Amino acid sequence: MTSISSPLIAPSILAADFARLGEEVAAIEKAGADWVHLDVMDGHFVPNISFGPAIVKALRPHSKLPFDVHLMIEPVDPYLEAFASAGADHITVHAEAGPHLHRSLQAIQALGVKAGVSLCPATPPEALSEVLDMVDLILVMSVNPGFGGQKFLHSQLRKISTLRGMIKSSGKSIRLAVDGGIDPETAPLATAAGADVLIAGSAVYGREDYAAAIRALRNSN
Repeated sequence: MTSISSPLIAPSILAADFARLGEEVAAIEKAGADWVHLDVMDGHFVPNISFGPAIVKALRPHSKLPFDVHLMIEPVDPYLEAFASAGADHITVHAEAGPHLHRSLQAIQALGVKAGVSLCPATPPEALSEVLDMVDLILVMSVNPGFGGQKFLHSQLRKISTLRGMIKSSGKSIRLAVDGGIDPETAPLATAAGADVLIAGSAVYGREDYAAAIRALRNSN
């Protein structure tokens, strides 16, 4: 695959200082981030708990950047409206989180926000073959979801490449994101495979200089 020239950078606030979340969101906007990535975990679909729509709503006034809300929760449908109302610009659900992915995407579209689907490492790209016409964003998990700071799974590069081919064949403008273990060493691997959005937690929030960290990711390929 041809390397993506300038990927979007979406720092994940999961790695931020939770005592200063408003300031942390404002800081990455000032540092040059493209999106704010918000990982919502329920302790059921994934083995951790993060935050809910009230936090998303509280953070919304602190940034004009798109809020990219990743729902790692099951069931997901009952909570879509709450996250849209809280200020989500994109809502990404997991293909594995329920039996009716098509219905979930319909619900997101009806709320007027961009619809995304995420795939866990064990889920094949073909799981999205029947819903490509409904998605604005595909998120490949390059770690098993639930915890920050995990090592990048190189096995997901082939999936990213396959999905890039599927997107090209569809003729649609669909963003292809990767999340998990992204740093200046793994970012160029992901973009070479076809990713055009890099989601990073500790590679941004774990550094003293957020702007330098974002530049390092953006320019690493």
